[in-house]
Amino acid sequence: MKIELNRVNDAVHFEAKGSGNVKVHIDGSDAIGGKGLGVRPMELVLMALGSCSSLDLISILKKQRQEITDFAVEVSGERREKIPTIFTKIHILFCLKGKIDQEKAEKAAELAVKKYCSVHDMLAAGGVEITYSLEIS
Repeated sequence: MKIELNRVNDAVHFEAKGSGNVKVHIDGSDAIGGKGLGVRPMELVLMALGSCSSLDLISILKKQRQEITDFAVEVSGERREKIPTIFTKIHILFCLKGKIDQEKAEKAAELAVKKYCSVHDMLAAGGVEITYSLEIS
């Protein structure tokens, strides 16, 4: 796996590209010259965890023939104050709508987060406490 990262301006705005042609804009904080032109690197970590576990959760629920009409996820993280300001705790909130069995969804979420999500395993191996919850309506 490989990505490309190219600086866009004379500050800290970058454009990243993965295996396809999709580009992601990344920018730093105001304190280091960021202009709000992209997501910040630590936000990308939360996005990676949320999307990795969501892809797996949706896949498992579809295999279980659960009817998902809407899906959203919120990921929030707490960081230590000491530099580097790494995450210490992260919580994932899955918000699902449709004809979804609560027990199946809970089991699917556990598998998605704790067994199949490689981002979870990398962060957890570094000592990050990761929790999750489900809201089904």
